Amino acid sequence: MSKMIIGGAQIGGIQKDETREEVVARMIALMDQAHEKGVTYLAYPEMTLTTFFPRFYAEDRAEFDHWFETEMPNAATQPLFDRAKEYGMGFTFGYCELTPEGQHFNTSVIVSPEGEIILKYRKTHLPGHSEYEPERTHQHLEKRYFLPGDTGFNVVRNQGAIMGMSICNDRRWPESWRVMGLQGVELVTVGYNTPSQNNLSAEEGIERRIYHHELSVCAGAYQNSTYAVAVAKCGMEDGNHMFAGSIIVDPDGFVVARATGEGDELITHEADFAKCAFGKSTIFNFAAHRRTEHYGLICARTGVQIDV
Repeated sequence: MSKMIIGGAQIGGIQKDETREEVVARMIALMDQAHEKGVTYLAYPEMTLTTFFPRFYAEDRAEFDHWFETEMPNAATQPLFDRAKEYGMGFTFGYCELTPEGQHFNTSVIVSPEGEIILKYRKTHLPGHSEYEPERTHQHLEKRYFLPGDTGFNVVRNQGAIMGMSICNDRRWPESWRVMGLQGVELVTVGYNTPSQNNLSAEEGIERRIYHHELSVCAGAYQNSTYAVAVAKCGMEDGNHMFAGSIIVDPDGFVVARATGEGDELITHEADFAKCAFGKSTIFNFAAHRRTEHYGLICARTGVQIDV
């Protein structure tokens, strides 16, 4: 199909004492609203099922294994899968994954309207640090609790559109978007939990952080001629604030839907995937205009090296 009503299910803060079942009930309530508005594909945030625990330090990482899911779906999340199947609604959401081999990933999945997981993505660009740093006013320990993802940025054809995923910090890296763009992506979902505080820059307030968030998503959508749904878990969570700013962006890079608050909230837009074709066939016709012979440094070098 060329047209589809897509939605972003923003989630307000999740406190440490909230159960998976309580969170899933909130997710289902938003799914019910989405169904009433004709949504057939719904995006939830990063780490939808739990508080953003990387703000806390544990000497023994295993103490935090209870925040991770060892199977998906599981008993707590099965009702969400069942409701989506009842509605014929595809969806995507993020959670923390503990593999049978004992590996920890920040993960998201795309689920078909039939209730089947058809694509898994593991977060590539982990921000923050791995050890407790006392000079910081806020800890951001994703590198302590997660491994960098091993999936790469794949896409899948679902519900008549080519879909892909990234998670939070990935949205700031143009390589994330371009790899999916080179596969013809038409819809990218980005779940995020972004703290409003940055203890390393007194000048970077919440307004600037939200601006950089929108800039990244709008640029990624425009430069790859794709729709994007960026959806937050946000508000006050365990005494810490994360900004909201959930948006839907069209293939021209314009915001076409925007959340207004910091709690559970649904945003929607009727996407016409035929609009992706214009950019893909003109200014961002990659086959006609890219010059890969000059891009080798992108994959050959990780950090900056000044050669002159």
